Amino acid sequence: MLAEPFIASGVAIAVDPARMLDALCSHFAEHSTVKREGDLVTLEMITGRADIRHEGRKLAIQLSCRSARALQNVRSVLAEHLFQFAGEERLKLTWSDAPKADQLPDLREIRVVSARNISPHMRRVTVACDDARHFAHGGLHFRLLIPPKGRTPVWPKLRADGRIEWAKDEDALTVRIYTFRSIDLERGEIDIDFVLHEGENMPGAEWAMNAKPGDIAGALGPGGGGVPEATSMILAGDETALPAISRIAAEVPTGTQLRIFLEVDGPSEELAMPSAGRVDLIWMHRHGAPAGTMGLVESAVRNALADADADTFVWAGCERSEAKRIRDFLKTERGHDRHRMSIGAYWER
Repeated sequence: MLAEPFIASGVAIAVDPARMLDALCSHFAEHSTVKREGDLVTLEMITGRADIRHEGRKLAIQLSCRSARALQNVRSVLAEHLFQFAGEERLKLTWSDAPKADQLPDLREIRVVSARNISPHMRRVTVACDDARHFAHGGLHFRLLIPPKGRTPVWPKLRADGRIEWAKDEDALTVRIYTFRSIDLERGEIDIDFVLHEGENMPGAEWAMNAKPGDIAGALGPGGGGVPEATSMILAGDETALPAISRIAAEVPTGTQLRIFLEVDGPSEELAMPSAGRVDLIWMHRHGAPAGTMGLVESAVRNALADADADTFVWAGCERSEAKRIRDFLKTERGHDRHRMSIGAYWER
């Protein structure tokens, strides 16, 4: 048991708790370390852990995390998934210290300052925030909350069961996950980079294209893992991971060894990669081929690991199926330490 200072216990009374426990194991195997011993399942995450035991008609839950923020985030994620897996079946979820039903403490309102293209298919939106420092630690990513045009934003609130209560109907928000590219604490401004690509149902890119000074949105976070603590890293991804890789490179300590592999369409999409680390950067070009179809990120990771030691941290962000192949290779063929890898499915074909 990890000696973590922030704990909470809960009980989920369900119609079929055994099935729900199986669903939790299957889902979180992609995002955390899952250990199962009979009726006890342990989910080890970046910021803490959840012990979930099947006891008759209920699941007994024990959370232990590194901070109050992490505890709230883990509880919300677990609650959302429990209700999702319950489907139409009745589920009652209670906590020993029920969270106060109120505005989310990790939610901040942001205001557009400027927007410009920094490459043909990458647009940077600079936003102002009254509490930019809130986003400086705790993860690289956040949820962008886009309110409906012409309506006053109705921001989400926290429910007593740990779930987030979202506005509905004409007040419904559009939610997408992005990376904070950089945070200027003195100016209280944050840069967010958006990949511009063709297709339907891309509200984040559309919002960035139409962003004007004074536009209001919400930022919920941070989360999703921060800058890895390692002296040697392999960072690989396509353009959707370019903002996160650039942020990691910019924040690593002096002397950190970085081998970076980035897949983009062509030379015009290449961006500067300032870093205090020792950077070996390779750009991989698709030359018009559809993104996520050439296996460039997977091949780069495999080849780079051929002469890498076991302490090397492997970070990758790319299309879902390619991310799964990389994760499977690291776990099964390579036997890489789970705590020295972070493989993210940034999008899906």
